[in-house]
Amino acid sequence: MNRVYLDNAATTPMRPEVIDHMVQVMQTEYGNASSTHSFGRSAKTILETARKSIAKIMGCEARELIFTSNATEATNLILTSAVRDLGIQRIITSRMEHHATLYTVAKLVQEQGVEAVYLPANADGTVDVSGLDALLADGKPTLVTLMHVNNETGALLDIEKVGTICRAHQALFHCDTVQSVGKWALPLHDLPVDFAVASAHKFHGPKGVGFAYIAKHVVIKPLIVGGEQEKGLRAGTEAVHQIAGMAKALELDAIDLEHDQNYIACLKDYCWEQLQLAFPGIKTNGEHTFYNILNVTLPMSEEKAAMILFNLDMKGIAVSRGSACQSGSSKPSHVLAQFVAEEDLKRPALRISFSRFNTKADIDALLDALKGI
Repeated sequence: MNRVYLDNAATTPMRPEVIDHMVQVMQTEYGNASSTHSFGRSAKTILETARKSIAKIMGCEARELIFTSNATEATNLILTSAVRDLGIQRIITSRMEHHATLYTVAKLVQEQGVEAVYLPANADGTVDVSGLDALLADGKPTLVTLMHVNNETGALLDIEKVGTICRAHQALFHCDTVQSVGKWALPLHDLPVDFAVASAHKFHGPKGVGFAYIAKHVVIKPLIVGGEQEKGLRAGTEAVHQIAGMAKALELDAIDLEHDQNYIACLKDYCWEQLQLAFPGIKTNGEHTFYNILNVTLPMSEEKAAMILFNLDMKGIAVSRGSACQSGSSKPSHVLAQFVAEEDLKRPALRISFSRFNTKADIDALLDALKGI
């Protein structure tokens, strides 16, 4: 049975060059980067070279990047520290954010008494930021946290617009850039953001490593203590091989960015065209979405919604209903619930997400499998 992977918003296959680079680092650079002997110094060089490489691609300074285990940890660090260390009394967000944000905000509301304000959704699945300026006008110390690309629908946020509003009112802006790092040019110093986060496994790097961008004008304290690694902001021996792999993946992505954007956008267009031909009445969830994510509601019965992923999996096709963090849940997507009609929430929704490794043959296989269902 041929296996087809169309769930790249959940995670991506590692590029062979990244695997080779990581193996080489594991074999030869096994020193502790905090050790002062030659083995440690050599590992430290690999670590800081990776930091400089990522900083160059991201358009920021190396000292503004803190390596973490993933973007979830980075988001927890940033939001918690903002409340604890920077006097933030209010967090403005949306109910369509990743649970790394939503659950952290809920915890801060419960434990720290911070106020949470949730911006509404527009009919196209984007966040309605029309009221943000008025909300911030009262001068209350505020952090705004909104994602650049929604991980379920691909809906895009106008970072420039939101960040400019935040700057006008001295509010901090944390942007979840997990789905766009490696897939979109994000020159951080040219954008009005104070914080950004990334996970390497979303852009053909290894799992278990990511980074937090913390602008140099912001001073926070660590969430994880026990050592002086990462400028004292994130204790624990750094995973040098994973960090090296993350940097290698981002370097390759930067080289291939324009080609991959065009290629993947064509795949998405082809998939949508074929779905419309095969299933009259199919709907997209979101408009003008990110080039590698297609979220659709199929004109099928409620009964088929519960088993559609299982049936596709039996045919070797990997897609999802939404965030991988919610896999196995029978509840409607918390993202779609914000802007999709009630009757459509009962129908099967699929998130189909593409990468440079997909082909039209993969899409044809998906269509054949769906027709069989």
